Amino acid sequence: MDQKDEKYLILEQYRIYSESKDKFVDREFATNRFYLILNICILIAIFIVETIAITAKEQSMIVMSIIGVSATLLWWMNIDSYQLLIKIKYAKVLEYLETKLPEQPYHKEYVDYSEIKKNKNLIVFGDFQKILALIIACIYFVTMTYYVTKWVSVALLNQSI
Repeated sequence: MDQKDEKYLILEQYRIYSESKDKFVDREFATNRFYLILNICILIAIFIVETIAITAKEQSMIVMSIIGVSATLLWWMNIDSYQLLIKIKYAKVLEYLETKLPEQPYHKEYVDYSEIKKNKNLIVFGDFQKILALIIACIYFVTMTYYVTKWVSVALLNQSI
């Protein structure tokens, strides 16, 4: 195989892997959209139960809060997993393939991005997602704590009567 064919194969591998990485990023956004919609639905259900339910409100709120905390924990883990895998795809594979090409656009993009991030306090999208997941988890935790306390105090009050 001559050098021209080898460069062409490397370029094709690079192109295919780059497209694969873009599809992976699209899946990450779809996953995050799923978890955001799921959490919005759980929060709406909590609001509805809070305003409408007359019986078994405490138990329903506790169960929904546990489901919500579990959903946000899974969301957090997905964010971490996707961020790690994307870093591997960028830093390891694409940058390695770029060393065999005349230009290195991903490497240049990463260097420029790192420089901007270092000089400014930027919150990247992945950080924002984690902050949002943490805020939602705190809402669930506070709701769960409130209704567990209320449930226990009502139970203790009923026992003492």
